[in-house]
Amino acid sequence: MQDVTLAGLSILIVEDEALLRKQIAAHLERLGADVTGADSVRASKRLMAELDFDFALLDVNLPDGRGTDLLKEKTFPASTGVVVMTAEGGVGGAVEAMRLGALDYLVKPFDPAELPLVIGRAHRNKRSARLDEFRGRDPAGPEFFFGESLAGMEGQLQKIIAADRRMEERLPPVLIQGETGTGKTSIARWLHRQGPRAAQPLIEVNCSALPETLAESELFGHERGAFTDARTARMGLFEAANGGTLFLDELPSLSASLQAKVLTAIEDRKIRRLGGTRELAVDVRIIAATNRDLKQLVAEGKFREDLFHRLDLFRLQIPPLRERGEDILKLADTLLTRLHQRHRLPRKEISASGKNRLLKYPWPGNVRELAHELERAIVFSEGAALEFEQLEAAGAVRLAVLAHEDDWFNPGFTFPPEGFLLEEAINRLILHALKQTEQNVSAAARLLGVSRDYLRYRLSGKQAGQPGQ
Repeated sequence: MQDVTLAGLSILIVEDEALLRKQIAAHLERLGADVTGADSVRASKRLMAELDFDFALLDVNLPDGRGTDLLKEKTFPASTGVVVMTAEGGVGGAVEAMRLGALDYLVKPFDPAELPLVIGRAHRNKRSARLDEFRGRDPAGPEFFFGESLAGMEGQLQKIIAADRRMEERLPPVLIQGETGTGKTSIARWLHRQGPRAAQPLIEVNCSALPETLAESELFGHERGAFTDARTARMGLFEAANGGTLFLDELPSLSASLQAKVLTAIEDRKIRRLGGTRELAVDVRIIAATNRDLKQLVAEGKFREDLFHRLDLFRLQIPPLRERGEDILKLADTLLTRLHQRHRLPRKEISASGKNRLLKYPWPGNVRELAHELERAIVFSEGAALEFEQLEAAGAVRLAVLAHEDDWFNPGFTFPPEGFLLEEAINRLILHALKQTEQNVSAAARLLGVSRDYLRYRLSGKQAGQPGQ
């Protein structure tokens, strides 16, 4: 029982026996709960009209009525979990209370040491509805396809899992960056499923889909009366994910003030509901994801620098599909197997020309777009093999569009048959940057995204007649 904590929970004890009420209160307070006592139906109604409680321990028989009357009259809001207490022989009252909405019951006399277990069980029941709103739709799902191109990232993930298993608690956040459709959500699910919290909840929330006026309430919860429509207290997603994982997709969509609250929750492991005064302890593994460059957003003042540095410990960068080479074909083969099984259609293979088109297409929608193209092909294609003719024209249009975007690289570039030396290309870029900055090494280094020492090292090697390292 030493590991049980009720820290931050507000509990109402409705019991007319003063000594028993005092004993229960003392035990719960030692475990960190904030306890209030009442000795009658009338006193309970008065307290419930003024205060919010996470739980109520309710005696069935009270001097001025039955505790079950409070349940019949819906004195307790849905946000307050009720556990009834009944004397031996009065189990019928407990059964009635359960029918009226109580979460659990205790038969008196009972050992106060039972209370943390009963309240803990009730707390899990109370969280279940909130969890179901944002729980990952397919947390198990198919295995993520790494292939040779993502072998390095798979190794990073294995090291993160190993670190998680050593620590078990206070797991540091993970930052996943990558274009839309590259599989950030799938990586988050894989990381949760492989880690020490696999048996605990995984809650997924797209921050960009949260209305600004409700985002704080969704993430951190609110107390009754916190705003106009807050008729009852509501558990936030940080509370609901306690002990598990909270996946915050498109985190930069949150306002600066909410970013600050997320930072506080990560650092202090505590949150405060909107309109509340109590701090609630939470142990949540945060996985944040974005399709934008957080460093650039920090430089533009659109993302908090302190939150970026807090998230940037375990960083994963998922490359776009167009940079994964032959793995595109291996991934397509894996996806086709699943899609044929799903549609219950005979297997069709990809023709040689079809494979060539898959490799040449730039895949702006990444893995998500590939999956859609494959599914369309197996449903509508009438030939013996999959050709993907539509990708040829679409790819040409896409390359033309990219050529006019603010991108220094020409997507239509093709390597000469004899190839070229990468080291020479790097040196040409360095010389071009120096020319643009009028030989200012520091400014050139900033343009190239490298340190001044690196640039000097490259230049010294070139001046010595050696290729840069």
